[in-house]
Amino acid sequence: MEYTLKNIEDWNIKIEQIAKSFGLDYYEQEFEFVGYKDMLAYEAYLGMPSRYPHWSFGKAYEKSSTIYKYNLSGLPYEMVINSDPCIAYLMKENTLLLQILTIAHVYGHNDFFKNNRLFKEGTRASYTVEMFKAHADAVRRYINDPSIGYQKVERILDAAHAIKLQASRVIGEIRVSDEELKEKIIEDYVNSNQRKSIIEPYEEKKIMDLNKIPLEPEEDILLFIVKYGNLQEWEKNLLEIVRQETAYFIPQIETKIMNEGWASFWHYNTLKKLNLKDELYLEFIKRHNDVIAPGIGSINPYFIGFKIFSFLYEKYGIEKIFEVRKLDRDESFIRRYLTEDLCRELNLFKYAKEADKYVIKDVADKSGWINIRNTLSSSCGMGSVPVIKVVDMSSYDKSLIIEHVYDGRELNATYAEQTLKYIYELWGHRVVLKTKDEEGDINIICDEKDKIIRRRE
Repeated sequence: MEYTLKNIEDWNIKIEQIAKSFGLDYYEQEFEFVGYKDMLAYEAYLGMPSRYPHWSFGKAYEKSSTIYKYNLSGLPYEMVINSDPCIAYLMKENTLLLQILTIAHVYGHNDFFKNNRLFKEGTRASYTVEMFKAHADAVRRYINDPSIGYQKVERILDAAHAIKLQASRVIGEIRVSDEELKEKIIEDYVNSNQRKSIIEPYEEKKIMDLNKIPLEPEEDILLFIVKYGNLQEWEKNLLEIVRQETAYFIPQIETKIMNEGWASFWHYNTLKKLNLKDELYLEFIKRHNDVIAPGIGSINPYFIGFKIFSFLYEKYGIEKIFEVRKLDRDESFIRRYLTEDLCRELNLFKYAKEADKYVIKDVADKSGWINIRNTLSSSCGMGSVPVIKVVDMSSYDKSLIIEHVYDGRELNATYAEQTLKYIYELWGHRVVLKTKDEEGDINIICDEKDKIIRRRE
């Protein structure tokens, strides 16, 4: 069905009125119509209208463009930016019904961005567009600087991208410097010395370890390299740019299932109130079912999130779902609210590799559903990223010791070795990664460029 800009504006007014009647609380909303080529570009740059140049974004664009060209995958109906005002792109090629549905979907995302605690504590929506533009301008200045140039900038960005997700898992935390921590330890020690009866041996060890770097394990590897590495100022600035942009995206990684489920829940309930004509209503049902269709051999976040929010609404009411939207992330959302009945209804199962084939380990029955829930909970969001911490730095030769927090899941050997080379590229000294597998402890060592040694302890 053909439509005009005035049609879309009228539908937007109706949708916004319904969203407000539901109690959704969102930033001012702006929409921009783009063609499919622009949508491909925005998808490659993760929605940012201005972002620094790097070959990985071009690679993502070419991949998406090729897949779309051969009709192996469609394009997103919309793309929404966590900013204030909130920016959303609507694809010109969408049908009228798709525009209506995606506008309603956008208001759900907007409400989630404004109210979920990970976004409220971990991002500054009013500064989003300016931040990405400032970063892009800075990177281009370094590229155009004759003393630096593209190759040197690319070298730093390549390495930073490889380890950017080795970041703090605590959203919105106040980072304490080693100096502040050292002062606190000394203060604790002095106070405990004044109370001789409660001094414990570990207090003595704390004072002996005051020269250790880091004083406590550091999971933000880029931050550690910025603080203690032998880098030029422009190199540190590039690492900080990657850190800040990663911090912006981590809440989205941590809430993918919730965020898409929340937006799907509200587009579904909004369109039911719009009194759509029959031809539009039939397309609505088809499009909605396409959005929440279960994945084959994978998890569709729209499907899982929509089903859990629908269950919570029916069982506990609207106040409960607003509370969950505010407080949870995917890990806790799945762990708390994916019930046995939902596991069975969603036909979930767990599979694993044995020898040279994959086999089903658990199905959604009384004995298997908890394992399925726990596996999904622990592997969603940042749970899919191994936790690696800096545990020590040699004062003699600046060797860096990093440790994988082993939780039963082994590191992929190829990725681990390549990533270690990137850390060495930034650090410039010997790097040792301590990890484990089924046979025991392993040290993976990089003490010169492109050379890896594996040793059993």
